[in-house]
Amino acid sequence: MSTKECSHHKEKGHNRIRRLCACLLVFCFIVLLVFLITWAILQPKKPRFIVQDVTIYNFKIASSPDLFTSNFQITVSSRNPNDNIGIYYDKLDVYASYRGQQITYYTEIPHTYQGHKGVNVWSPFISGTSVPIAPFIGEALSAEQASGGIQMTIKINGRVRWKVGTFVSGRYHLHVTCPVYIPCDSKNDIFNGETSIKLPLSASCKVSV
Repeated sequence: MSTKECSHHKEKGHNRIRRLCACLLVFCFIVLLVFLITWAILQPKKPRFIVQDVTIYNFKIASSPDLFTSNFQITVSSRNPNDNIGIYYDKLDVYASYRGQQITYYTEIPHTYQGHKGVNVWSPFISGTSVPIAPFIGEALSAEQASGGIQMTIKINGRVRWKVGTFVSGRYHLHVTCPVYIPCDSKNDIFNGETSIKLPLSASCKVSV
């Protein structure tokens, strides 16, 4: 075989590789374009969270040093408002905070999948034993307790993934903030851990993804 014929075969081989690469690039571009158009049409909406009720078993404030002990159970529901998009909840941690300070430990909610228009209900226990709090937090908690009610916040942080058909997106951070009001009835001893009380709330939450 002459040098000219050898060069000709090499050039034909390079052309085939170029055409194959071009076809692959066009295919990938079309797939990406279809996905983006589908994503734009579907317009995924954030899940909606509601704290339905809270059952308080213990709620103690100690001073010198300032410590907070609590044990309560919340019922929280999540609704997927999307018609064609599912949601994977890969990691969810729930805890209570007061005036920006965390006052309980983290409680993990099990991983789960939520289908189209689906509703999930969880009832995690949230607690903390002798959790150190800032002095002004202890004073504010005691003052609100004496005035008849405590305004605190239930927070849920985690990661979610969206499912469109067979496609599953990457992980997105989920932040849920639920303001709740805990009335303090002087006739009950829930703040001494001697009894318990269940309070209906229906508190809507702010969700960011």
